[in-house]
Amino acid sequence: MNIQKMLKEAQRMQQRMTETQEELASQSVEGTAGGGKVTVVANGAGEIQSIKIDPQIVDPSDVDFLQELILAAVQDAVAKAKELSGSAMSKITGNLPGLGGLF
Repeated sequence: MNIQKMLKEAQRMQQRMTETQEELASQSVEGTAGGGKVTVVANGAGEIQSIKIDPQIVDPSDVDFLQELILAAVQDAVAKAKELSGSAMSKITGNLPGLGGLF
């Protein structure tokens, strides 16, 4: 494969990656904790979009529990966003050495 052809392929891959990142930003994943009492929505880029808390679990005397549930739901949503992103990017990079682990 000549250098010019490799550069063109790299440019096409970069374009596909940009398009995929834009698509990921428009997709959403949901993380939950406490049996669904806390729900966090993130986009495919891992940005938190919303947090919903069931009012029944709000106990002013046990704020620590609520904080733990929120943290767990955020971590769940971010992990799902990373999984979605990794899956989408691996479709682009395939098994190229050194690129598969970047996303």
